[in-house]
Amino acid sequence: MKKLVLLLACTVIATSAFAQGTINFTNMKPSKKIITDASGANLEGGFAQLYAGTTADNLAAVGSPVAFYSGTKAGFFKGGVVDSGLSGTVAGFFQVVAWKGADSFDAATETGMSNVLSLTPGNSAASPPGLPADLAGLEAFSLTVIPEPGTIALAVLGLAAFFVRRRK
Repeated sequence: MKKLVLLLACTVIATSAFAQGTINFTNMKPSKKIITDASGANLEGGFAQLYAGTTADNLAAVGSPVAFYSGTKAGFFKGGVVDSGLSGTVAGFFQVVAWKGADSFDAATETGMSNVLSLTPGNSAASPPGLPADLAGLEAFSLTVIPEPGTIALAVLGLAAFFVRRRK
């Protein structure tokens, strides 16, 4: 009997040690919101990452990046249940970022961001545990091409040459 009580106590303590706010990280639920690349095609070969925070101005990456599906499910991703690191009892702010052309958002050649969502994540510490919150209100978005620094420098040099030539 003591072993059973000890096992139950350990289970309760271990469960409460997990973070409480969970999010169902997918753009396929509750409504399908497709993400496209810069050319307008459904995104394949890219990644999505969930950002979360207590305010809309201090969002940080949570969980791991998730690859987009290819073929008939291109433009969609499913990352499963992600621990947001926020309390499951108050609303938090969430945003989905997507990219293509690199392993990280900062190094990518095409990037995009969703609208910022205010949601109350699922409370996994409740009894019984709450279901993870869906990304309700997520809007479809597309990636944009980020120009290389060399392209911008060339444009600035061209404008400078134009103004110098115009003065003479």
